[in-house]
Amino acid sequence: MQIAIPGKCPKSLLECLHGGIKVVKKFREPDFSCATGFLRLTWGRFSPLKVSMGIPKRQNHKNGVKIGLGELSLVEHALCPLDSRRSLSENLVHSNAYFYTDHNRHQRNAQVRVNAPLGLSASDEFYLWGLLALTCCQQKPTAELFATPHYCLRQLGCINQHGKRGGRQYRKFAESLERLSLVSYSNDAFYDPVRGEHRKVGFGFLSYSLPVNKRSSRAWKIAWDPIFFEFCMSGSQQFRFDLEVYRSLDCASRRLFLLLQKMFSKRLEEARFELRHLAVHVLGFSESLPTKTLMKKCKKTLARLVDSGIIKPSPQFITGKRGGNYRVRVERGAYFATRAEFRLSKDLTSSPLYEPLAAIGLEELAIRRFVRDFDPVLVQEWADITLAAMERKGKKFFRRSPQAYFVDNVQQAAQGNRTPPDWWQELRHSENREKRMGQPASPTPVGEIITQVLGGISGDEAKT
Repeated sequence: MQIAIPGKCPKSLLECLHGGIKVVKKFREPDFSCATGFLRLTWGRFSPLKVSMGIPKRQNHKNGVKIGLGELSLVEHALCPLDSRRSLSENLVHSNAYFYTDHNRHQRNAQVRVNAPLGLSASDEFYLWGLLALTCCQQKPTAELFATPHYCLRQLGCINQHGKRGGRQYRKFAESLERLSLVSYSNDAFYDPVRGEHRKVGFGFLSYSLPVNKRSSRAWKIAWDPIFFEFCMSGSQQFRFDLEVYRSLDCASRRLFLLLQKMFSKRLEEARFELRHLAVHVLGFSESLPTKTLMKKCKKTLARLVDSGIIKPSPQFITGKRGGNYRVRVERGAYFATRAEFRLSKDLTSSPLYEPLAAIGLEELAIRRFVRDFDPVLVQEWADITLAAMERKGKKFFRRSPQAYFVDNVQQAAQGNRTPPDWWQELRHSENREKRMGQPASPTPVGEIITQVLGGISGDEAKT
């Protein structure tokens, strides 16, 4: 049940309190969350506010993306084993399978193969879905995301402006990004939402480009695989979930949460699974574990989802006879009473363009104008050119200032009268050459470069 409270601001705290009491008196079994919701209207400029009863409140973050984005077919199965000792081994080949229903309503089996030269961790899925959400929540989403690592981690809630700014978060992000960039995925019956049929597919997730200079303020470029991005951008094949709830769970609970998000978003009231298939193929537990052990692990996972309101409590989630097949049955929880939606933040710092433009020296009013009125791809390109000129050529390169150089070039380029300079193309070629020359004969050359870059960033922050 919901109560609509008018958004009229009370003139005093006493008037606010009386208003809250009037709302509470309308109900036989009063819920003082109504009065609390009314008190919150005291000095705000709000439209009519709805206060929900009986639904657990989700954590609200003023800054950062709140919604994760998932792909329907990928959440049907585990991308790698849960045990990091197995999943993080080099040249990992993970084979899996899941069931689907064809156009004739017949149950079929899809075979999956994931190749990960540097291994793949179950925690890497957080960065996969989080970065995908960051890309899609932009005003003009494209298959390329230009952002600094600090922006990505801040938006995903991994760091903030106060406590969590250490090098550990940067290092984990660097390692995950490297592993994800080398993964290749193949499926012999992947559902193609564009063509409306199951097809044999093979694709990667992402690739990236970053400056070699560890003190550079230039943005990183994260480019999504075109086939994978096409699947994810299809409205019929994507689903959205609360990223903060997802981040609060352990890796096994995260996987089941996403699968239930897919199933319960279709208005289903309950979901049923075969125990061993759920534990091994969906959650990623080892197939060699005995059924008794898998049952205990599944019960712990289900208990965590109960605590988060994702599924309803039950005295017996798992049923079956000893020596036979065990079944798992869960019911839709209060979490699904609200729908996760993308909402573009009006906060200027939520734009990935903010940090590069601030590094150039633009004031917030000018940054807001460029973010609002110009093509973000164009702004990002000339911000990168300007920052590269500041770092490589110094202030003597600019006739007036870096700010004037950036503003003039963006305005001229928007009219089709300006293209990137020749020195910029030469600089990009030289940076690629420096990367290749600096690569040792180890299987993780890119990871070492990223770790050095992020190590420099976290080190500079520690000094401040």
